[in-house]
Amino acid sequence: MPEREVNAKGKEKKRYRWYAAPWEILRQLPGVAGYLKPEVTIQDLDGFAKRQTGTQAALAMQQAKRQLFARFRRQQSA
Repeated sequence: MPEREVNAKGKEKKRYRWYAAPWEILRQLPGVAGYLKPEVTIQDLDGFAKRQTGTQAALAMQQAKRQLFARFRRQQSA
């Protein structure tokens, strides 16, 4: 969560002290296992997170989005 800082003029600025991937943040929640599907474990997700760097995950997401949008365009032109 960001910390709010207010300067002398009253302007608010948000400052993040800890940068983390979504899984790292979710992992910190108490009872996180209760929110997962029965067939998914914390160990499975930890392993998946360790197999890719943040950059690799972002590139894979971009590629998946390109493929998805390409399918939309093909459906519209058919």
